[in-house]
Amino acid sequence: MTYCVGLLLNEGMVLLSDTRTNAGLDNISTYRKMFTFEAPGERVIAIMTAGSLSVTQTTIARLTEAIDSGDEKRSIMTAHSMLAVAQIVGDTLAEVSHEIRGKIQQQEKVSTSASLILAGQRADGAMRLFLIYSQGNFIEATAETPYLQIGEHKYGKPILDRVIEPTTSLMDAEKAVLLSMDSTLRSNLSVGMPLDLVVIENHGLRIARARRIDADDAGFQAMSNAWSEALRRSFQEIETV
Repeated sequence: MTYCVGLLLNEGMVLLSDTRTNAGLDNISTYRKMFTFEAPGERVIAIMTAGSLSVTQTTIARLTEAIDSGDEKRSIMTAHSMLAVAQIVGDTLAEVSHEIRGKIQQQEKVSTSASLILAGQRADGAMRLFLIYSQGNFIEATAETPYLQIGEHKYGKPILDRVIEPTTSLMDAEKAVLLSMDSTLRSNLSVGMPLDLVVIENHGLRIARARRIDADDAGFQAMSNAWSEALRRSFQEIETV
C-alpha cells in the first residue's frame, strides 16, 4: 500500500508520497510514487500513484512514451488545459486497468485497483489538483476541500482537516503534510520511507522544491519527536469532562 497527499493552496501546491509497495517481515519493496514533468515557464505537472504497481507503472510509461514520441493527442505536455491533461491521464489509466484486469481475471486474489493524484498548472491557467480513479473518472480539489489523498489516508487526515485552508502558507503546508505522513507511518506498516516531497509555487510553472527524505533524515525525526511531545503535553493538560 502507500500514502500520497496533495494540497492546493493560494500560494501553490505541496505534494508528498511514500515509496513502500509491500510490507512484511522479509518482503519490503520500494518504488517511486512521485513523477514530475515540466517545461519551465510553460507548464508543470506532477503525478502520484497508489494501488496496483503493474497498472500504475504501465500508465506512467505510456504517458511518458506519448511525450517522447510527440503524440499531440495523448501527450500531457501539449494538452491545451489541465482539464485536458486530467482526461488524458484518466483515459490512459482506464485503458491500462482494463487490459491488465483482462489478462489476470482468473487470479481472483490479484488486485488491479489503482488511483492517481494529478497536480499542475500551465501558462495563463489556474493551478488544479485532481484525484483520478481506475475507471478514468476524477474529482477535483476545491477551496472547500483543498487537499486530496490516496492510499492509506485515514491516519493522516485529522491534522489536515484541522489546519489546512486555502490561505495556509507553503511553509506550514509542508509541515502539515509531513506530520500527516508521520501519523500514517506510526500506525500502518504498509507505508514506509523514503518520502518524496514536491512544492510548486503558484505561477512559477516549474518545480520550486523537490526533496527526498530518508529514514535517517535529522529534520524529519526532530519534527516527529516534537509532534509526539506536543501531543503528550496537550493530552496531559486537557481536563477530563
